[in-house]
Amino acid sequence: MMSTPQGTERILTTHVGSLPRPVKLLDLMKANIEGEDNRPELESCITQAVIESVQQQVDDGIDIVTDGEQSKVGFFAYVRDRMSGFSPRPGQRYAAFDAEVEAFPEYYQHYFGAAMLGGNLVPFVPVACTGPIVYHGIEQLQRDLANLTLALGKAGAHSAFIPSVAPTGVGGNEFYAGEGDYLAAVADALRVEYKAVIDAGFSLQIDDPFLPDLFADRTLDNPAIHRKAGQYVEILNHALRGLPQEKIRYHTCYSINEGPRIHDVPFVEFVRYMLDINASDYSFEAGNVRHEHEYHLWEEVKLPAGKRLIPGVICHASNTVEHPELIAERLIRFAERVGRDNVIAGADCGFSSQATYHTEVHPTVVREKFRAMRAGADLASKKLWKK
Repeated sequence: MMSTPQGTERILTTHVGSLPRPVKLLDLMKANIEGEDNRPELESCITQAVIESVQQQVDDGIDIVTDGEQSKVGFFAYVRDRMSGFSPRPGQRYAAFDAEVEAFPEYYQHYFGAAMLGGNLVPFVPVACTGPIVYHGIEQLQRDLANLTLALGKAGAHSAFIPSVAPTGVGGNEFYAGEGDYLAAVADALRVEYKAVIDAGFSLQIDDPFLPDLFADRTLDNPAIHRKAGQYVEILNHALRGLPQEKIRYHTCYSINEGPRIHDVPFVEFVRYMLDINASDYSFEAGNVRHEHEYHLWEEVKLPAGKRLIPGVICHASNTVEHPELIAERLIRFAERVGRDNVIAGADCGFSSQATYHTEVHPTVVREKFRAMRAGADLASKKLWKK
């Protein structure tokens, strides 16, 4: 689903996955979370939201589409409903942003407060493994696969992918004898989801901000960071074993959404670990101004044969619509370093990683960014495939 058709002399477009949910769907999700028995109406609304989302993506020039993660309350929170063995740990917290928060406490107090007041359906609550891990979300997964299949039949698209969380992003371990045993159990459970996505004819996208987070962890010394990074790659490859590499894409992002971001992890610190992951396509932030300069690292780091880059050329945390000519310049920079056939235009990250009434980028602006990306990819293609 990810290959460029023979004779297609242009840069394809895609994005990271999550898109704003319609208000009607959010209302039904909220009611369901609060205990209302509205499952038939909710399921019908999810199906319609996926159909509309895919049609809009196609209309806006996206070649490689997805379901917009319309059914999910969050990019990794959804697995709590699909895997047994986890319990909430509300007293714990996610420390990946500590350096940023300490540097700009007033800003982040406002930022996180606004996120909660802004209408996130499910607040972030860490979980811990407290029992045997078993994947039991087949029914929900099959619904997502069926909805995307239906939507593609109506809209038509070059191809499609489904995002799924990396094994290292699920929660902490309080049950298994060691971290390795725990991660292997998570990987084997998630492998059920990974394989089903590919068997349904879609590409699988692994969502993984957790690898770069390791390099920002101030509780670890440098050798420990590299040991854990190797373990992260090993456990993900274990989950992907035997699956066709050409049907797997990997997405990572570096830090919080809108913000100063002066403590973001430099891409060069973990890019080689990323390339060891058994995928064919790699999606990462490159439109954010804290990372736009990092295209230069591809002058030193060799992209392995058979692999492609999906650099972000539109930002997921700004309501400014990038100019098509700037998007074209960004794409050409990568194409000049890794080859024009090895570049796909993408976004920095998802536009609604949590189901919320108030996304950072307004839904109408998201669509305009997609149209600008299509126009920029076309401009770049004309320059890169000059007759």
